[in-house]
Amino acid sequence: MKTISPSKIVCVGRNYAKHAAELGGEVPDEPLIFFKPPSSLIGEGDAIVMPAISQRVDFEGEIGVIIGKRGRNVPASEAWALVESLVPVNDITARDLQRIDDQWARAKGFDTFCAVGTPVPLADVAHSTLGVITRVNGEVLQEGDAADMVFDIPTILEYITSFMTLEPGDLVATGTPEGVAPLHDGDVVEIEVVGVGSVKNPVVQGG
Repeated sequence: MKTISPSKIVCVGRNYAKHAAELGGEVPDEPLIFFKPPSSLIGEGDAIVMPAISQRVDFEGEIGVIIGKRGRNVPASEAWALVESLVPVNDITARDLQRIDDQWARAKGFDTFCAVGTPVPLADVAHSTLGVITRVNGEVLQEGDAADMVFDIPTILEYITSFMTLEPGDLVATGTPEGVAPLHDGDVVEIEVVGVGSVKNPVVQGG
């Protein structure tokens, strides 16, 4: 069951240089923003359903940021004050559809394509030493340090609020490190944000 109810899910693409490289893309000059619909949200233990239309569905472990107060035109120096809590996120992606569509709404937006864990208040987290680990069937496939982000969390929030208002409860997914790979029917995928917690989900093939 999902644990949050955001008005919007704002995501950052290609925010780790090695991940951009593994997908054959370049690091953008400014944050690359896209959305996932709230209808994609699932929580701990809920099944990720791979749609039959896609031949490759990937995991993407990410550090999620839950907004605590309304913000517009917030400078990076003040951006942490917007944050209520942090949460592990799995930005599941139909990779083959992402490659053929001009925009990513379909590839990123299927039901069950945004798994989130239990939010932990920012005050209880050492946010200066954040990292994300992805395990599939217990094997570590991703391990990234937030210090390796192209754009750090305050910079991301400054950029987003320069053109849209973030509302309390909104979720910002901050990008995934290298190591993304396909999921298969029967897999169990776990995203851990170090010092925050994890979200674990079974994977099933849909019709």
